[in-house]
Amino acid sequence: MEETKKLISTLENVQLQVWSQKPPRRRQAVVLMGRHLVSDNEVQLYQQVLQQMDYQVQMSRYADASSILRTNQGVSGWSLLLCLSSAESSCLRRVSSSHLQHHQMVNLIPGLLKAFSDAGGGLCHFFMHLHLTGSDLPMKPHSCGSTNQKLQIPQDSQSLVGASPPSLVAMVNVYILVTSVRPLTSFLHDTSVVTTSRELRGQLIKLRNFLLQQLGPTNSHQALGQVKKVIGEVLQVAASTDEKQQTLNRCVSCYQLLTFTLLFSGSITPVVIQVDTDVTFSSLSEDTFDREITRDLVLEDVLRFMLTSHAHLSTRTGGRQYGGCRGIHAVCVSDEEFLLLLQFQHQMNMPSAFQLLYPSTSSSGPPSVSDFLVQISRFYDLQRNGSDRADETASSSQHGAEVRSSCVDPHLRQIYTSPPLSLTPPFRPWVKEYRAEMTFETVMIRIRPEPINSACRVHLDEHRGPRMANYPVSLGNSRISILVTDDTEPEPVLLTIYTIHVSRESRPSLPMFGYHVTCSFVQDCGLLVQPGQPCGLQPFSRSQGPLQICGSGHVPGRWVVPCLSCSDNRTCDWREVAWQPDDCYHQLVDRPLLQDCMTDRKVLFIGDSTNRGMMYFLMERVNSSLEDWGKAHDTLVYKNLNRGRTLVAYSYYPQFWLEKDQRPTFRQALLQLLHRSQPLENSNLTVLVVGGVQWLNTNHLKTVREVLDRESLSNILVVVKSLGMGFHLPVDGIKSLSLREVQDLYRKNNNIITTAKHHGYEVEKYWSSRSPDNKPFTTNRTRSTRPGLGLSSHSAVQDTDQETRSSPPAYHVRGPVNQVYSEILLSRLCHRTRN
Repeated sequence: MEETKKLISTLENVQLQVWSQKPPRRRQAVVLMGRHLVSDNEVQLYQQVLQQMDYQVQMSRYADASSILRTNQGVSGWSLLLCLSSAESSCLRRVSSSHLQHHQMVNLIPGLLKAFSDAGGGLCHFFMHLHLTGSDLPMKPHSCGSTNQKLQIPQDSQSLVGASPPSLVAMVNVYILVTSVRPLTSFLHDTSVVTTSRELRGQLIKLRNFLLQQLGPTNSHQALGQVKKVIGEVLQVAASTDEKQQTLNRCVSCYQLLTFTLLFSGSITPVVIQVDTDVTFSSLSEDTFDREITRDLVLEDVLRFMLTSHAHLSTRTGGRQYGGCRGIHAVCVSDEEFLLLLQFQHQMNMPSAFQLLYPSTSSSGPPSVSDFLVQISRFYDLQRNGSDRADETASSSQHGAEVRSSCVDPHLRQIYTSPPLSLTPPFRPWVKEYRAEMTFETVMIRIRPEPINSACRVHLDEHRGPRMANYPVSLGNSRISILVTDDTEPEPVLLTIYTIHVSRESRPSLPMFGYHVTCSFVQDCGLLVQPGQPCGLQPFSRSQGPLQICGSGHVPGRWVVPCLSCSDNRTCDWREVAWQPDDCYHQLVDRPLLQDCMTDRKVLFIGDSTNRGMMYFLMERVNSSLEDWGKAHDTLVYKNLNRGRTLVAYSYYPQFWLEKDQRPTFRQALLQLLHRSQPLENSNLTVLVVGGVQWLNTNHLKTVREVLDRESLSNILVVVKSLGMGFHLPVDGIKSLSLREVQDLYRKNNNIITTAKHHGYEVEKYWSSRSPDNKPFTTNRTRSTRPGLGLSSHSAVQDTDQETRSSPPAYHVRGPVNQVYSEILLSRLCHRTRN
């Protein structure tokens, strides 16, 4: 131990000398993107971390396109070269043809890339140079390349996490960082992805914790040692096969990140069944962005682990000899080896997610550089173990009191979206406002912001909103708010707000034309909800007889739209799309009648965002303006409508983002809505609107009846909103359905309508299987509605504009789909006198 302390003291003194020198220039980094876009998260991650570490960053596609690499500066002008996977070939050519200096670092080691390349049929290239069989190494020979991706997991009799199986049966991905080939030096990242026959979707867990859960303290320690031993043996053999081809121009500061897939088959000693020369997370969920998030975390850990020491040492050495044969503790070390010792000591002294994998034991012969590495590692391990024991003692002295970390850095690490959003400006944690443009064809975006500090919480749109959501995107401009909060208090404390202003292109539409035919459609041919009904555009002929006012809100109907030809939907003027019941029409209620109809009434909405949109539409129609708006996911009560003569309340259900055991039941949500809206009159002056997308079933209607009877409200007017257009889309909190499931859901919807009528409730039936690609529509000017068409997105615009010209509303409800079923609701509420 004393000898080790002297060694570390020597290294620290040299580091102090190096750091006291002023760097000769600002370090330059070149990032070769290949086929990646500048907006890709991986590219942005590199750029962000490098700028934080004071690198001057140049982005190029390939080496030949980089001005720094093409000129005479190609050898000495840059300090760091990062090559993304699609630029590896270009990068290898540059590295192989250059005499790299000690201060130049590259994120690949050519010898290892070649050793673990596919020599054909998945055979690892280094096996071709060995007289080995599969039994000589703890590794399958055919473990390299994309041809070996169908990995089978043995069947086991126990579940993966939390159980105590008699033997360990699992497939584990671990991530290995090789920082030197001569001497071989490698590190193991603490992240692992575990898969079993019972859990085919990978689970992200620290390797040490997984082994401890499965095997207990003693056996898990042995298993971790076996993992290091197996991987170390494979790396030794792979590195040794390339020694003859290594020349003096080898890359001293290169590093290589590898993914090893290990198979445990009842033993604590695994077998290597796959090696990737990149970081892969194929078994993690893509829907929840777990792949991208974990990849970015590992890549950032690697950058900081390698560059923190490199930044301090490489550019300040200036080519000075700190090793040579003056010797360290009677061992002659080269300049390269001494630089490795300096970097290694700095890495072991800094907190990181890496632990030493190889070398792990000292040699029995004369001292070597590898022996020094082991001594340094053990020295810092003893320091950490002592610190960990002190932490455990301090923790136990708190008598089991729960310690909750607070959010100390309320910023986002990244914003993950699908499809990827190109943000302007590019994402940076300290920038709070962004803009993004989307094509017309994009109707949905999935978003998950990720905080820097795991103690921070992220909510979308409001304090208790979800951390991840599917957003239907409106045409024109819309906004996504991201709130970073500290949830350690009883009420979340808002710390930071990020805002994304999204602009979606309008639908390509033909100009107004004189000659046209009227076409109709019930369902899209790509989604036949009713196989026996026609699909696609059909010629529409209106009934010649006089139409009556519809006596119900659930009468069948269809969309109608003017087109040049019903055989080509590209010739249609989708700005004029309207909803037409088959044999009647829904009367449009003008504002004076609506205000009189709503006097002394209380309208209560319970359901998801479709009902919330109806509530806001009602508020704007009654008041002629809308002064408040939000994507609320709780209970709202508005008492200032219609000059204080109308109350509107809303309760969001179901609260899908909460854990199932924490979600309020439908009964609880309904009771809370009723109690917040008191006093209520047991007559049709009280209206309850119930509706949802996929969650609503006949049991909910039974609950409504039971609750209203118990609360002495059995005579109020209940309106049930059934499925609407686009009910098959993967909106947030709703399972994405197959065609057969959509058809089953439609049949269940018919049962809901039958049950609602049985209870004497009003039913608003309005549906279509057509994707609502023209759903959000800005009604910002008065336009004439074509004769012969039904409720359209422009039906109520003129009335609104006349009364609000001098005082435009703060908010305006948009969207023909929402407007049509909202107008049907109003026509049913006000189709006759309230008595």
